[in-house]
Amino acid sequence: MRLTFSARLSGAEILCEIGADCKIVAPVFCFSLMVPAQVLHGGEVIKSVAGYTEVALPDIPANGVVTLVLAHADPAFKITNRAWLPSGGYLRTHDGPIQLPELVLGVQPLGARPPVIETDLLKLVPQPKSWKAAGGTLAFSHVAGDAFSCIDALVGRLGLAPICGDGGVPVTHTVDPDLGAEGYRLVISARGLSVATSTAHGLFNAAISLLSLRETYHGQIPCGAIEDAPRFGWRGQHLDCARHFFAVPTLLRLLDLMALFKLNRFHWHFADDEAFRLQVDCAPDLWQNTQFRGEGERVPGVFGGGIRAGGSYSTDDVQTVLRRAAELRIEVLPEIEVPAHAFAINRALPGLRDPSDSGQEASVQAYTENILNPAMPATWDLLEPLTLEVAAQFPLGVLHLGCDELPVGAWAGSPAIDALKAEHQLAGRDDVQEWMMSRLAGHLQDHGIRPAAWEEAAKGARGGIGHESILFSWTGQGAGLEAARMGYDVVMCPAQNIYFDMAHSADPDDWGASWAAFIPLEETVNWEPVPKGAADIAHKIIGVQGCFWSEFTTQDHQMEPMLAPRILGLATKAWDQNDAVDGPSLRALSAAYAHVFDAIGWARNLTV
Repeated sequence: MRLTFSARLSGAEILCEIGADCKIVAPVFCFSLMVPAQVLHGGEVIKSVAGYTEVALPDIPANGVVTLVLAHADPAFKITNRAWLPSGGYLRTHDGPIQLPELVLGVQPLGARPPVIETDLLKLVPQPKSWKAAGGTLAFSHVAGDAFSCIDALVGRLGLAPICGDGGVPVTHTVDPDLGAEGYRLVISARGLSVATSTAHGLFNAAISLLSLRETYHGQIPCGAIEDAPRFGWRGQHLDCARHFFAVPTLLRLLDLMALFKLNRFHWHFADDEAFRLQVDCAPDLWQNTQFRGEGERVPGVFGGGIRAGGSYSTDDVQTVLRRAAELRIEVLPEIEVPAHAFAINRALPGLRDPSDSGQEASVQAYTENILNPAMPATWDLLEPLTLEVAAQFPLGVLHLGCDELPVGAWAGSPAIDALKAEHQLAGRDDVQEWMMSRLAGHLQDHGIRPAAWEEAAKGARGGIGHESILFSWTGQGAGLEAARMGYDVVMCPAQNIYFDMAHSADPDDWGASWAAFIPLEETVNWEPVPKGAADIAHKIIGVQGCFWSEFTTQDHQMEPMLAPRILGLATKAWDQNDAVDGPSLRALSAAYAHVFDAIGWARNLTV
C-alpha cells in the first residue's frame, strides 16, 4: 500500500491531502498540531487531547485523494510557519495503523548567507575578561607534553586534531591561587605558551580557549595575554527530553558542545505532560506507563509522536551522562514537574486527583487533568520518595521541582482543596501551590537537597516556595528581579532572548515557536542579565541559562541548527564580564566559528 500526504498553509487554514493507491474504508486521520484543531471541511473530529486530534474521514478511493481543511480551534491564534503544520500523521484503519509520509521538518536554508563581518575582538567565544595583544602570531597545532591532556578525549570526540603530542609548542604551567576556581592566565608568544591557574577547572578552561583559538585562527594564533574568569557560576543549557526522547549519545554530544563554550550546567528536563522518562524504583508504573506515547498508549501521539515514540533513561544511562559531564566540568540538574504539567503522571497512577473535582481547567497547551492535587494522600506517597530517589542519583545536590504554568481555575472544583484551604488559611490557587511547593521544598531541604523551581514558585501570600530555593526566570526578567528582591537566588533564562525553540525569523518557511519572540542571532546578546537599576541585587543573579523545548522536535538532529550558532550568544552572556559583544560583533564571531561547527559536524542555521 502506498500513501501520500501533503499539507500547506493558506492564510489561517491548513489544507491537507491524503491519497492511496488502493481503497481505504472509514479511515481515521490521527495527527498532532501545537494547539487544538477544528475541521472546516472534509471530516469530523472524534477525539482531541491537547494538540493531538483524530478526524474521521470519508473512504479514500483507489488512486484517489481526500481533502481536509483544518484551522486552529482558537480563531485568534496566528499561524507562524510550517512548524505549525500537522506532524506525526497516520491513518487508523481496519487493518491497523499506517504511518503517513512526514512533511519536511526542521530548519531549512532560507535564502543567501549573510555577509561576513570583520571584528577587532579576539575570535574567542566567550570573550575573555582581559586580552592584551602583543603583535605577531604563533604558528600552533599542538603543545609538547601533556599540559592540556584534560581535553584530549573531548578533542578526539569532536574530530579535531590532537591538542597534545610530540614536537609541539612548549608550554609552562604554574599555580596562582589568586586566579579563582575557574580562572586562568594564558600568555601566547612566538616562543611558546605559559598558563597559570589555581585549579584543574581553570586549566580546563585555558585548554578550551587555546583549542578554540587554534580553530578560529586556522593555526595562526595572535600573540598576547589573556586573563580570564567567568561572570556567573551558573552557565546552563536546558534540554526538554519529555516532549521528545533524545538518545543518550545525543545528550553526550550536547555536553561536548557545551564544554566548547564553557557552559557548566546541564538542565535535564525528563518529565512533563507527555512522559516521565527516568526509570525509578519507587514508582515503576510511572515511567513504564508513560515512556512511550502513540496508538494504544496512555498518552496519545501529541507533538508528533505518531504511531509510537519515546523511551526512558535507566540508572546506567544516568551514570553515562554523569561520567561525561564530570569529565567536562559540567554538573547535571534533574527536573520533575509539579503541580502542573502532570498529565502523564495522572494517566499512569491513580489517586493523584480529587475524584469529586468538577473543575474544567485546561493548561496553556490545552491539556485537562494535568494537575496533581496536594490534598490527596497519594500525591505525597508518590512525591516524597520520588524526589529523594531522583535527587540521590545526581551529585549536584539540587532538584528542580518545576512549578510553572498552573492553569487558570486550578483546583476550583475540588472539595478536598476547599478543605485544605480552610485548614491552612489559603486564599486561592497561588496560595495552594505555594503551600504544596513549600512543603515539598522543606522535605528536600531536610534531606540536604537544595530545591529549585521556575519563577512562578515565588507566588503566594507567604513569600513562595522558600527554603533557599533557586528560581529560574523565564517569561522575561521582571519576575526574576522581583524574586531576587524577595531574597531568592535567580538564574536568568528570558524566553525573548535565549529560548532556542523560538524561530529565528518571521519567514513562514522558517521553523519554531514564536509566542515569546523571533530570535535572530543578535537578540541573544541584546539584553543584560542584571539590568540597569538592579545593581543592589546583582549578587542574587547567580547565572544565565538557555532553554530548548521540544514540541517541534521529532528527530534528535533537528535540535542542532536551533542551537547553533545562537548558543554563542548564551555563552557570551553567561561568561563575559565586560559586555564587549553586541549584535554585529556577535555576528562577526559567528562567522569565525562557522568553521568550528562544520569541523565538529554540528549542524548550524546557515542564514544567521
